[in-house]
Amino acid sequence: MYTQAMDTMGRDGPGEGAARPVRSVEEMQRERHLQERFDARIDDGGFIEAKDWMPENYRRTLLRQISQHAHSEIVGMLPEGNWITRAPTLKRKAILMAKVQDEGGHGLYLYAAAETLGSSRDEMLGALHSGRAKYSSIFNYPTLTWADIGVIGWLVDGAAIMNQVPICRCSYAPYARAMVRICREESFHQRQGYDSLLVMMKEGTEAQRAMVQDAVDRWWWPCLMMFGPTDDQSPNSAQSMRWGIKRISNDDLRQKFVDATVPQAEVLGVTLPDPDLKWNEARQHWDFGPIDWAEFWRVVGGDGPCNRERLQMRVDAWEEGAWVREAALAHARKHTEPEKVSA
Repeated sequence: MYTQAMDTMGRDGPGEGAARPVRSVEEMQRERHLQERFDARIDDGGFIEAKDWMPENYRRTLLRQISQHAHSEIVGMLPEGNWITRAPTLKRKAILMAKVQDEGGHGLYLYAAAETLGSSRDEMLGALHSGRAKYSSIFNYPTLTWADIGVIGWLVDGAAIMNQVPICRCSYAPYARAMVRICREESFHQRQGYDSLLVMMKEGTEAQRAMVQDAVDRWWWPCLMMFGPTDDQSPNSAQSMRWGIKRISNDDLRQKFVDATVPQAEVLGVTLPDPDLKWNEARQHWDFGPIDWAEFWRVVGGDGPCNRERLQMRVDAWEEGAWVREAALAHARKHTEPEKVSA
């Protein structure tokens, strides 16, 4: 759902920079030939499949991005799942349950895509639960009222769609294929969130309208941060765009999101919390104010409002569900092992 973390990682680990084994001339020539074929396919807009040769840095970049995208889907279930029992109507409860279920499915699609790059699901989840892997900073903010659920659908999922539609053309085919279905379902999530807010704003009480405005005030700036650092502070973006992993820069995606969202806010009747927001006739875009990047890096670094709570909830869920995984594995073994022939 959220690919921000590819721009917020440091070095890949202690193994980076280690001495490489000496290779023969034949091995170097073969690798150069494979690199040339890979580059030609990328330049032609083609796709790389799991069994195709790829540069190690390309593989590592994809693995980091896809696994962290999967982590974001799984962690993203937590703030919304907290409201399933408190949804105001049976209709809203059913919609929210379906949405949370979708997000779990998205995580599974993405973990499966990441596994094609040589990492096991246990390894990826271990990195998440130990705090070594990142997930989108947006899920480290609290959901204080029912209006937050609508705003997450409208703004958070709206930003995710803006980010993810270009990934349907990602050069790595397993990732691109997974994103096609994910984007269709995210479009439903965005529409249901907007519809929920529209009902509250048009048919609700004054207190409900104030609740919606308060939620918009709290979520607007973190949503703009979802697209990652500005292009001049995003060292990984240029290479990712060269490889076709990323198709549109952070700043361009952020601008597209603002341009799409301002008219929707006007229909809703809410005010976006930015005094600098104004239409720029010369640029044919909406200008917006400065983002508090200090807050962004603080949340990414683990000091957001809910970082510790979210990670602990995820670890608790994993540990409490151990018996389900064990039972499923036992059932699978029972049906795959050959039956013993009685004497």
